[in-house]
Amino acid sequence: MARPLRIEYPDAWYHVMNHGRRGERVFLEDRDYHAYIEVLVESVELWNVRITAYCLMPNHYHLLVQTPNANLSRCMRHINGIYTQRFNRSHQCDGQLFRGRYKSILVDADNYLLQLMRYIHRNPLRGGMVEKLDSYKWSSHQGYISNSKKWDWLHKEFALSLLSDDKRHQLRLYEEFVAGEDAKEITGIFEKRKLPSILGSQGFINWARGRFFEKKRHIEIPDSKSLAPGGEEIRQFVCRVYQVSEQDLLKSRRGRSNEARNVAIYLTRQLRGEGLDAICREYGLKKHSSASSAIERVRIQILKDRRFRNHLEELRRSIFKSQTET
Repeated sequence: MARPLRIEYPDAWYHVMNHGRRGERVFLEDRDYHAYIEVLVESVELWNVRITAYCLMPNHYHLLVQTPNANLSRCMRHINGIYTQRFNRSHQCDGQLFRGRYKSILVDADNYLLQLMRYIHRNPLRGGMVEKLDSYKWSSHQGYISNSKKWDWLHKEFALSLLSDDKRHQLRLYEEFVAGEDAKEITGIFEKRKLPSILGSQGFINWARGRFFEKKRHIEIPDSKSLAPGGEEIRQFVCRVYQVSEQDLLKSRRGRSNEARNVAIYLTRQLRGEGLDAICREYGLKKHSSASSAIERVRIQILKDRRFRNHLEELRRSIFKSQTET
C-alpha cells in the first residue's frame, strides 16, 4: 500500500478522517461513541493536541486538529489503535476496524478553518440523520452551544475568535454561521475520490511546497508529487535564468544543442517525476528516446562539469525558494 503524505510541523492544522473497513460501522451503540470521545479527551492531555471540531458518524469520523508538538502521526496511531482495542473488547471481536491509514489534509487555518468546522458539524444534516443540528449528540457542535465545564477539553476559542473578538457575540455568530449552507468549494473537495494533501491559498500551498518537498519526496509516497513545482513554473524559471522564451523550450532545433530545453526536461523529470509520455506531450517530442536523450545529456554534463553541476543545483534551489516567497 502506498504511504500517505504526512506534513508535520508545530501548530499545523489538519482535517482528519477515516472510514470503517469495507464501509462497515465503527460505532454500533452509544457506548462506542462515548468510548471514542473518551479517547479524544485522553489524547488532548497525553499528546497535547487541540481538537477544534469532530463528528462521529456510524461508519466514519471527521476531526479538525491542531498539533503544537508536530505529532499528528503519533497521536492518530494512538486514537485509532486504542479505540479499536476498546471496540473489539466491548464487542468480543478482533482484527482491523478502520479502512487502512487515516486521511489527513493540511489546512490553511486563516482561510479554511471556519468552513471546515461548519462542514464537519453539518455532516449529520447532509447525511439525513437529523433534521436539526442541535439534535445530533455525537459532534462537537454540542460543545459550541454549551457552557458546561465538561467541554473544557474542546479547543473552540480560536475558531470562535475568527467570528468575533467580542465573546458576547460569538455564540450567536456561530449559530448563524453553521446554519448557512456549506461552501461549494468545500463540498466539492469531499465529493472527489482523491482528496488533496493541502487545502489553502496559493501562497500557503507554495510555502508548503518550498519547505517540505525535498524532505517528503519519495517513490513510495505518490502524493509527494503534489508538493513539486508545476511544469509551467519550472519552464518559466528556466527561461528567466537562460534568458530565452518559453517557445525556445518547446521546440527542438535539429543539429543544435539547446541546454535550456534539456535542463527544463531534466528538472521536469527529476522534480516532478513525470513519465516520458507526459514529458513528450509537454515539450512536443515524438519519441521517448528524444526525452531520454535530453535527460541523459544533462546527467553526463553534471558528472563532467562541476560548474554546470553547481549551476543546476542553484537553479533547483531557486525554484523552491521562489515558491516560498510567492
